[in-house]
Amino acid sequence: MSATRVLVLNSGSSSLKYQLLDMRDSSRLASGLVERIGERSSRLRHTPLATGGGTREQSVPIADHDAALKAVAEELAKDGLGLDSPGLAAVGHRVVHGGKHFTRPTVIDDAVLAEIERLIPVAPLHNPANLTGIRTATALRPDLPQVAVFDTAFHTTMPEAAARYAIDVETADAHRVRRYGFHGTSHAYVSRATAKLLGKAPEEVNVIVLHLGNGASASAVEKGRCVDTSMGLTPLEGLVMGTRSGDADPAVIFHLARVGGMSIDEIDALLNKKSGLVGLCGDNDMREIQRRIDEGDDQAKLAFDIYIHRLKKYIGAYYAVLGRVDAVAFTAGVGENAAPVRAAAVAGLDSLGLAVDDELNAVRGDEARLISPADARVAVAVVPTDEELEIATQTYALVKR
Repeated sequence: MSATRVLVLNSGSSSLKYQLLDMRDSSRLASGLVERIGERSSRLRHTPLATGGGTREQSVPIADHDAALKAVAEELAKDGLGLDSPGLAAVGHRVVHGGKHFTRPTVIDDAVLAEIERLIPVAPLHNPANLTGIRTATALRPDLPQVAVFDTAFHTTMPEAAARYAIDVETADAHRVRRYGFHGTSHAYVSRATAKLLGKAPEEVNVIVLHLGNGASASAVEKGRCVDTSMGLTPLEGLVMGTRSGDADPAVIFHLARVGGMSIDEIDALLNKKSGLVGLCGDNDMREIQRRIDEGDDQAKLAFDIYIHRLKKYIGAYYAVLGRVDAVAFTAGVGENAAPVRAAAVAGLDSLGLAVDDELNAVRGDEARLISPADARVAVAVVPTDEELEIATQTYALVKR
């Protein structure tokens, strides 16, 4: 039996998401989530897609990621899909920050682990959890290739003019200060899927990808290669997000420290966890914000307007960077489901060839689709992202034999 299955692991600080895929046809065999790891209220939700069985849930204390992955392995084994299966080709791990060094999926060894660990200061919330998942999976199947797929890799094609900050070069290089970008697996998948939707090869189109979830980022993709993206050294820069401020004058930090008496940790928490939509109106769920707007809530309306204003600025900026745009693609939770956001983001941009058809925009669905008028100069699309498939595809391409 040839090994054609890939287990994709996405380890968060207190969660573990997973999918098992068969790369012969990219079908999903199982998926699930372990959440609230380390708490008494831990929960595991497992769906055996291959057998058509219903979702199984259990609420038991799960002490750490090692226990979480062992619990996942037990659930997979119940469906005949255990980690000891000869059909398993590799484990693909989402790693948020790969720095400048990792430009493609990489088989993990001690040197790779050490480099991911060295990058913890620029990804303190994400890389430690990613490392835990890697080490746990390696301990369970030391003979199996473990592959890191980096969120930052797709953006390493940015030219230096886009990647560099205008600060002292020696200082920047000494501390790895540059723009890395994130959500790379999503931007890679969606830019290719958009080209397919247009009936063209990725090398033939220029696409602006808008990944709008609780975290949000934009990218300018020229002929299949990222040439600019909104997130920077960390996932804080760029668009207004659920709890993150996005772009802000760096002097805000100095002002809050000197005048507001806030510590660096307090300012960090403010900008990352208490800003964005939740800071502006108390909600970070776009559905709730829209409900409040419909009821005449001025604070919710202002938050929405600020969100859209920033989004339009990036669409315009990336239009200028690319010179020619074939499509604007909306993806992720807000991008795929919030029709008012899509309509507002392109409203008034008719001179750039951008418009949405109200009826098409109102349609909900799980498939990639165009929402622009038939005669539009630039296509506007809704393209559901599939980061797990992207990770599995990159992992399998690296290890298949």
